[in-house]
Amino acid sequence: MKFGIDSGHNSPPDTGARGIKVEDNLTLDVGNRVIAKLRALGNEVVVCKPSSASTVRESLSKRCSTANASRVDIYVSIHFNAFNGQANGTEVFATSDTGRKIAKPVLDEIVKLGFFNRGVKSGSHLYVLKNTDMPAILVEGCFIDSQKDMNLYNPEAMANAIVKGLTGKVSSVPVNPVSDEEDNVDTTILRLQKALNRLKITDKNGKALVEDGITGANTKSAVEKFQTIVGVQATGIANAATWNAINLILAKRIIRPNHAGGAVVAYLQYRVGVDNDGVYGPQTEFAIKNFQQQNGLDADGIVGPASWQKLIG
Repeated sequence: MKFGIDSGHNSPPDTGARGIKVEDNLTLDVGNRVIAKLRALGNEVVVCKPSSASTVRESLSKRCSTANASRVDIYVSIHFNAFNGQANGTEVFATSDTGRKIAKPVLDEIVKLGFFNRGVKSGSHLYVLKNTDMPAILVEGCFIDSQKDMNLYNPEAMANAIVKGLTGKVSSVPVNPVSDEEDNVDTTILRLQKALNRLKITDKNGKALVEDGITGANTKSAVEKFQTIVGVQATGIANAATWNAINLILAKRIIRPNHAGGAVVAYLQYRVGVDNDGVYGPQTEFAIKNFQQQNGLDADGIVGPASWQKLIG
């Protein structure tokens, strides 16, 4: 069987919803696991998520074109829902009778994990289901703004449910999860030095830190500089608030204009040379677009993967 697997969004400006978790992170994590598990079971898999796109429509179109050109047997688009913090559960969309027959066992397997069954629904309004030539489904795994769903959510279990629903089989092939730096618990001096160097935070002499794992005057001065930038009390000691700011920046969340992003926006403002008040206003947007243009990026003001790559790698 040849599957087209599409990890939803993850192609700025086509970005997912935000809630307790971030949809882009979850779709990529579950999608990677589904791809690996299907291949381990002997199936051919075509990755349909585009590496880049200049518009949301182009992002959607590229996904369909990849599936159609590869003549996959079944197209599966993986997503997560968000609404009002109260809605919860799983639903799967399809447009044809064949698609609905594929959707039903996938839905049933996810529901077995404890999620509320919202049913198989018509996906006639969904671009990727309307523009693919083969039977296609779109899975809304659960609601990322529902605490109930997030308490149930496990990426490995979700991927296994999707694969079993598609094939009737389960694969336990190990897959490295998509890391989320916001959850990184490593607070060693060596990681601190590496992180500050990655963030281009220099010491009192304007030099990169020596990554030796030893706390010294230079490391302390760089910590103080970073703390001042992000609005943490400048003690030179990397406390919990300092690490929270470091990890949140390294998580490379998608930042849009008019985003009151605190430490992350303040850091971005520092990097592009505007007053770092932590609020993404017009002056910051102008500076971000200028940075993007200078670096050969789409000057849309959205700080996504490509912009973060230029900023911190």
